Amino acid sequence: MISIKKSGYLGSRISYLILFLTSFSSQADVVSEWNIITRDIVVNSKLYTPPANRVMAIVHTAVYASVNSITQEYPHGSFKLNAHHEASVEAAVAAASYTSLLKLLPNQQDAIKTAYLQALSHLPEGKAKQAGAAIGKKSAELVLAARNFDGAEVAETYRPYTRAGVYVPTAIPAVPHWPNRMPWLLNSPAQFRPGPPPALNSKEWAKDYEEVKLMGAKNSSKRNQQQTDMAKFWEATLPPIYHGVVHSVANQAGRSVTQNARLFAKITQAIDDAMLSVFDAKYHYGFWRPITAIRNGDIDGNDATEKGEGWTPFIPTPMHPEYPCAHCVVAGTVGAILKAEVGNGKMPLLTTNSDTAKGATRSWSSIEAFVQEVSDARIYDGVHYRTSTDIGSAMGEKIGEFVVEKYLKN
Repeated sequence: MISIKKSGYLGSRISYLILFLTSFSSQADVVSEWNIITRDIVVNSKLYTPPANRVMAIVHTAVYASVNSITQEYPHGSFKLNAHHEASVEAAVAAASYTSLLKLLPNQQDAIKTAYLQALSHLPEGKAKQAGAAIGKKSAELVLAARNFDGAEVAETYRPYTRAGVYVPTAIPAVPHWPNRMPWLLNSPAQFRPGPPPALNSKEWAKDYEEVKLMGAKNSSKRNQQQTDMAKFWEATLPPIYHGVVHSVANQAGRSVTQNARLFAKITQAIDDAMLSVFDAKYHYGFWRPITAIRNGDIDGNDATEKGEGWTPFIPTPMHPEYPCAHCVVAGTVGAILKAEVGNGKMPLLTTNSDTAKGATRSWSSIEAFVQEVSDARIYDGVHYRTSTDIGSAMGEKIGEFVVEKYLKN
């Protein structure tokens, strides 16, 4: 069951959230609130999706390390600090977020400092506050040092395919160096690399081609309004669209602040690793997007694919190879982790909103429905083929399950 609610979208909710930090609800905690502040700061920084996910992972890893060093609820992972049972968790989360963000997004320093100072101003003075702030700062410094040379800092050296003197489109594709980054948890970015996309002379390719040609065209007469709304919703790719779904689980009654710190660390590390994995596969196979394939349907060697002159997709085509679907890999990853997090309990209604759909809200009653919608939407967007979305969803599920197993050992 899917519900849709439309509302005006506010580009930034920083001021509102700073005020909200003064009164936590019974189903929210400081980790969840700083997640919202952090992701809004990330969006306002104008980072595109892969680097934005890296920032979120660093921040939430630091937050989890600081919180768990105080509560000692779980065995320490890679970032070990001495126990500080009397320290303020709220101060630790604020300081871990502040220190990480200030280092990673210096262009947002005013918003970062304002949020931090406002959060601290509502905490009582004393040793607990001082100790918490010190723990948060130290945690962030440890994580930042560990990720300082993870490969993101290396300049990309993508070389466009061409012949001397022949014009090709001049935009450099997104993060071609991402497959060379150091994962958080995976053994390597290629660990879950799928097999190749369908052969161009196959029936599967012809079927995929025809579906996206009909359903993903800018002015498609086959795509209905519900499908169009879905496509517009999932044009969004930045962290908020998935983190909203995570909040559906994090906001359940009875969860501890450490559980949520661990959940957000797990999710953000997994999404960052999923990005490394999908870009490894994308640049390995270099498969063409629908706009390229459909405009060249007469050269693929398949008599069942008819060229579509002037064909354009519903949304602008992302600047990287098609196979597999990155959105689908992330959705599968998040879905697998949330399913494990809930376990035998009842899955809450999963809800999030989208800035590309004017703040519209969509909800799903199951993980399967959520993951399937992402898969369908990218076809309606006109930027992916069915095989790519199916393979991407399955690949993401494997990544998520692997991350869950890793965390069980820490």
